[in-house]
Amino acid sequence: MSLRGLLPLCRRAGYLVVPAVFAFSMTATPAAMAQSQASDGFASSTQGLVAEDASPAVAPVAGAEGHNGSYGYHSHDWSSHLTFEAGGGANAPIGNDQPFITWGGNFTVGGGYRFQKHISVLAEYQFMDDKLPGGLIADAGSVGGHAHIWSLTLDPVIDLFPDRKNDVYVTGGGGFYRKVTSFTDPEEVEECYYFCEVGTENVVVSHFSSNQGGANIGIGLTHKLGSDGNLRAFAEARYLWIDTPQIGTQDGLGRTELIPVTIGVRF
Repeated sequence: MSLRGLLPLCRRAGYLVVPAVFAFSMTATPAAMAQSQASDGFASSTQGLVAEDASPAVAPVAGAEGHNGSYGYHSHDWSSHLTFEAGGGANAPIGNDQPFITWGGNFTVGGGYRFQKHISVLAEYQFMDDKLPGGLIADAGSVGGHAHIWSLTLDPVIDLFPDRKNDVYVTGGGGFYRKVTSFTDPEEVEECYYFCEVGTENVVVSHFSSNQGGANIGIGLTHKLGSDGNLRAFAEARYLWIDTPQIGTQDGLGRTELIPVTIGVRF
């Protein structure tokens, strides 16, 4: 075949090759794009998994670090807000009560609830044992005598510096008071243990009593004894006023006014 005969065949082959190349390129491009998108999606998913794995297992909770302050103020357990006290000391008469009562001792116990670090309320029981002046005992024709006072009161306590090692507080309240004034004489009694013997004992020969309301107000100091602040030593002085019957009335020696000074522990 001559060269002139091959030219038409080459021209026809070119007409077929160009469309075939174009068709192949059009079909190959979408496949490549799809494969690229699939690869990008897989990479994004992998990065998300890595990011999730790198996050902390437990998110921190605000305030979860706790607080080791006095009396467990941030605890949700109601029992951690309970507070108790016990102490003892001396009490002295003041005012017009001095001719009818002298120095004595006291014992105090109480318990209550601390609403927050500054404010608590205590229910207190106090017992006071005071002697009687010699003139009053002689007027009654006796040899000895004493006055016993016991009370049940409700007393708020306000701490001014509860976070410090040394705190100052004010307190006050009121409630029920019972006062019993007794006169005693020595009498012979027979005491028997392993053997019997006769001795003398002061026996109450007469007494009178009264039940009434009263109030108290005072100030005190506390000193932290432990690292958590729950145990504190305290010392306080209060003014105590009892509405006992007036002089001249039956069983009356006038209003009772005392200054109890108490030292103890509170927790």
